[in-house]
Amino acid sequence: MDTARGFVDHIIYQNPDNGYTVLVLVADGEEITCTGTLKGIDEGENIEAEGVFIEHPVYGSQLKISTYRSVIPDDAYGMERYLGSGAIKGIGEALARRIVKRFGSDTFRIIEEEPERLIEIKGISERIAREIAEQMRDKKEMREAFVFLQRYGISNTLAVKIYNAYGARLYGIMNENPYRLAEDISGVGFRTADEIARAVGIHTDSEYRIRSGILYTLLQASTDGHIYLPADTLAAKAEEILAVDRELIASQLNNMAMDKKLVIKRHDKEQRVYSYLYYYAELKCAKLLCDLNFTEDNNAEEEARVRGGIEKLSEVLAMEPDDLQIKAIYESTRRGVVIISGGPGTGKTTIINSIIQYFAEQSQDILLAAPTGRAAKRMTEATGYEAKTIHRLLEVNGAVSEESGNARFERNEDNPLEADVIIIDEMSMVDIHLFLALLQAVSIGTRLILVGDMDQLPSVGPGQVLKDIIASACFSTVILKKIFRQAAESDIIVNAHRINRGEAISLDNKSRDFFFLERKDHEVVYKHMIQLISEKLPPYVEASPYDIQVLTPMRKGYLGVETLNRILQQYLNPPDEKKKEYQAGEQLYRVGDKVMQIKNNYGMEWEVLSKYGIPIDKGLGIFNGDSGIIREINEMAGSMTVEFDEQKRVTYPLAHLEEIELAYAITIHKSQGSEYPAVILPLLSGPRMLFNRNLLYTSVTRARKCVTILGSRETISEMIKNISQNSRCTSLHERIREVGGIDMSAAIEGTGIRREQE
Repeated sequence: MDTARGFVDHIIYQNPDNGYTVLVLVADGEEITCTGTLKGIDEGENIEAEGVFIEHPVYGSQLKISTYRSVIPDDAYGMERYLGSGAIKGIGEALARRIVKRFGSDTFRIIEEEPERLIEIKGISERIAREIAEQMRDKKEMREAFVFLQRYGISNTLAVKIYNAYGARLYGIMNENPYRLAEDISGVGFRTADEIARAVGIHTDSEYRIRSGILYTLLQASTDGHIYLPADTLAAKAEEILAVDRELIASQLNNMAMDKKLVIKRHDKEQRVYSYLYYYAELKCAKLLCDLNFTEDNNAEEEARVRGGIEKLSEVLAMEPDDLQIKAIYESTRRGVVIISGGPGTGKTTIINSIIQYFAEQSQDILLAAPTGRAAKRMTEATGYEAKTIHRLLEVNGAVSEESGNARFERNEDNPLEADVIIIDEMSMVDIHLFLALLQAVSIGTRLILVGDMDQLPSVGPGQVLKDIIASACFSTVILKKIFRQAAESDIIVNAHRINRGEAISLDNKSRDFFFLERKDHEVVYKHMIQLISEKLPPYVEASPYDIQVLTPMRKGYLGVETLNRILQQYLNPPDEKKKEYQAGEQLYRVGDKVMQIKNNYGMEWEVLSKYGIPIDKGLGIFNGDSGIIREINEMAGSMTVEFDEQKRVTYPLAHLEEIELAYAITIHKSQGSEYPAVILPLLSGPRMLFNRNLLYTSVTRARKCVTILGSRETISEMIKNISQNSRCTSLHERIREVGGIDMSAAIEGTGIRREQE
């Protein structure tokens, strides 16, 4: 670790939001360029910095600062330089000179302890003296807080968040209950809080620690899609995390329920534990959905008019709908909530178009939306009507709810969406948080039509909303099964349905759009994958290499996301002296790289530029699964610019690149809602829990023109047989039945929904 002590001569660049700074430090008469997260640092300030010297190819030697502390200038000149730097508003060079001339090396003590004496200086009133003292005190408090937090291994970036959240209260919180950080501050998890608590000296059986550990266990479960955990499962997992007696964990559950941190419900013989927010998210969804579920009892004349309209529509659209398609359209004209589910090629898009045309002829206001930008774009292309992402439909405002940690929207119960009909596509991707936000913005009397494939992978976020709504048997639901003639010509669609039914698929390569290359060695898979992307597939599917997507079940291993991205980057976007690069930890980013956002960021600003570089559109929000290309890396400004779909440009601080990763290869989960001209699936071997039928079905249905599997016949066969996908602990279907007053056992009969979904 290298150390430098001196004064900040000037700041080249500073990001006011996150504190990323490029500055010149003068140490022993030598100028040193420094970079790092240095929020609150000022020109003229004396600091002692620790870090590592790196050699930048353009800017030369730089000190990459990891920690720093302010040091008091030990001479009058240093004090004068700091006060005259502009760090303290109201003091210029001339006034700084007069102050130091009057008080000498005692200047800082006078300002902090006897600020009233500053009025002895000509030009300083009592008000100005008070303001100078307050500024000095605030800056001193911030720096002392940073030094205090650094003792516990807290980075400057995280220290900024903690100080902004608590101010001077942080000392008491850190010493008494550092586990509050895990609840209050984004980016601080239980593990971090636990390390701090250990350093502070808090016992492992502390009540604060156990309560925080229980919430952390439920939070970890939610990342796997669970809304609740059985009490025994929760206790076992928490015991493993906390390494304390299980009785101590059990003793806190009722206390936390009384404090409204948890909800405990008994279901049959099982005791279920919910975080308070997740339980009420499901309950609110159930109540709002049932409120929307009206039925229009048409008289004979009205019903004849509706059916006549559907027949006329069939003639106009030149389609021959089957009975289920007619039912779906008819139900949409008389019900408040309708669910339409089916696999690829079963006519979901045709039904959506028919419903739109019907209500358009009735002069009804229609809104279309989907969970992702790509899904919304596909919906627009298929219907000719504008479709938005659900976030944009609800007008995400960039703020995050302190209570739930989820996005805030301008459209809500107080400012509902203005529409007669709302159609949501790709509903299998919608998690419980987004669904609640949507329902809160839908007025009673508005028709809500939910379309999706219930056999797709469930949402990345918690819940399995579409499956649970269907399983409740409380709403008009149409499950499409027939594959239409044109779709049946595609082996992608035919094989997808075979996979879903558990049937073997043909791998004889007689297809025009579904290929299998038997490969036993991962090195050979790499070779052919690169050849397919760079040479073979682009002309075959009339697309660029960028549009061809590698999908894999895993993150780790020879054919996992992390390894594949390193290899594909090397061959598809090789180093070039004209392309700037930036190393962030173990990840290398290069201009031209394909990347993906891996976390919802509701406050991230984007803009669309004209060909002259003038902003023509702007907004907030970049979301989990959005993909783009790195267009610029500017180390002097500490930024990276990524252009996402629809030409949305976003600037990331180099100090905060944890939200994006390379996307030449992505997990199948991350591909939900997207469609690609061609998909490559490397499938040799892997964990049984990941190599299952559901994952294979989802990956195949992501391809529009071509699927190529590189790997083993045995692996594919085993995936089709393996139905042991991870089941999720969710209960929206139960909450719906409770609200609707429907007997559960009676409701499930005759729905065609497998009981295993219960």
